[in-house]
Amino acid sequence: MPPPNKPVLVTGAAGALGRVLAKGLGELGWRLRLTDIAPFPDPLPAGASFVRADLNDGVALLRMAEGCGAILHFGGVSVEQPWEVVAGPNLRGLYHVYEAARREGARIVFASSNHSIGFHERPQGNQERLDADCEFRPDGYYGLSKAYGELMGRMYWDKHGVENVNLRIGSCVARPLNNRMLSTWLSYPDFVRLCVAAVTAPRSGHCVIWACSKNGASFWGEDHRARIGWTPEDSADDFRAELAGKNLGDAVEERYQGGPYCSIEYSRAAPSPRDAFGLD
Repeated sequence: MPPPNKPVLVTGAAGALGRVLAKGLGELGWRLRLTDIAPFPDPLPAGASFVRADLNDGVALLRMAEGCGAILHFGGVSVEQPWEVVAGPNLRGLYHVYEAARREGARIVFASSNHSIGFHERPQGNQERLDADCEFRPDGYYGLSKAYGELMGRMYWDKHGVENVNLRIGSCVARPLNNRMLSTWLSYPDFVRLCVAAVTAPRSGHCVIWACSKNGASFWGEDHRARIGWTPEDSADDFRAELAGKNLGDAVEERYQGGPYCSIEYSRAAPSPRDAFGLD
């Protein structure tokens, strides 16, 4: 598939996934504008530029987005942090990104997260997997900011027609590391292919996609991937024999889909079976 006609802006380009994207999309010949609050640590791909900027600087984002056809938004706080740390880049910064997209008529690909729904219990046996229209159950301030991000995309689509593809990323690492990741793993090649599909699909509207590879034990079911023509090719099943018994070792982490983020500052009594009223 040929590169997009217009440049593509990538925020958070110096982060773990931003660097994977810069390399993968650069190898495909895409014209990239990269930005991050931190310096870019790798050699720039051919035809790419890098500007160091803060997501709180709306004017800088407007300038960088000029003429872009899409914004791959991977910037912001990417792990659980106190609310005051998360709020600036993940809420105000996201607003600046959407305003830039609205002005340019650009599509946004938003790095959402499984932590926006992390307090859903893991499916057991024949229990149904979660579909993309499930309720938000964030497992911390980071997950809460991702739920906010998806809702902002919904509003900007309904009010302004800004197309956005929301990727509920599972565990995007080089290889799965534990039993939970047999359900949540997203390989780097599947990740790059997903972002390519999200940018180049003729139409997306507002859509939500479970960003995980073709894992037999996935927690997640229906989504909007057919709308952009993406099908994962890799699978955590190849690592099952190695990782099947490698659990996280904490009752809260093992019960909920968000894993270790659920146990951070968890102050309730130890988990018990859901009662008749669902008042777990």
